[in-house]
Amino acid sequence: MRIHLSRFVCMDVASNLARMEAEAARAAADGADLVVFPEGFLHGYRRTLDPAQARARFRAISGDHPRTGFVFGSMTEDRRNRLTFWEGGVQRASYDKVHLFRPNGEFELWEPGDRYVAVRFRDWTLGLMNCNDLRFPEQARALRLQARCDALVVPAWWPWRRDHVWSALLQARAIENGVFAVGCCVSASEHPLESFAGAGNHVFDPLGDPVRTVDDHAYVLDRKVRDALLVDPLEMFVDIGRTEIF
Repeated sequence: MRIHLSRFVCMDVASNLARMEAEAARAAADGADLVVFPEGFLHGYRRTLDPAQARARFRAISGDHPRTGFVFGSMTEDRRNRLTFWEGGVQRASYDKVHLFRPNGEFELWEPGDRYVAVRFRDWTLGLMNCNDLRFPEQARALRLQARCDALVVPAWWPWRRDHVWSALLQARAIENGVFAVGCCVSASEHPLESFAGAGNHVFDPLGDPVRTVDDHAYVLDRKVRDALLVDPLEMFVDIGRTEIF
């Protein structure tokens, strides 16, 4: 699967919407099977956007490029930090961020989601996560064991100064679950109310090795890599329901 990860610079909402459309069209024309945009990329924390306006754009973009799947992650809707997956002009899945990040005041902005979500796309199963969710290995584990995910797709608004933590967590989730871990982070926020330097984009294969890119956008995920796993967490998992404390 060929994927395109945006390196989005979040500016004013009108500019963001126009640049999203242009980037999506370029990525689809270049042959991307899946296009991923980062968390909060259209409005950040401090700008406002009517979800209906965003959804109309998402619908039009995915309808214009029916051979490409799109992860638009994320926007504020119904007091949730919500990412959506679109294909052929139809929203096929949505996921509300479960693990909100208290230091950024997210509990004042949103309510946490109440379920994990995966979506089947062609012959892949994609587990949807969002930024701080990555700190909670039980979420990635559930997506692997219960949904049989092949890849975890993680949009984010993660700071550049903590890029080493972001990349380490992506790599760990890939290794411990034998899956691809795809991290798409906002590049920056350039706005008078909100200046922010974002972390990098990172993709790790099921062995924990980085997937290389030729242009900082395009990555190819080859599931044959899984054939080299020494320990398959899905096959070797032992379900023990209790812990004894002495």
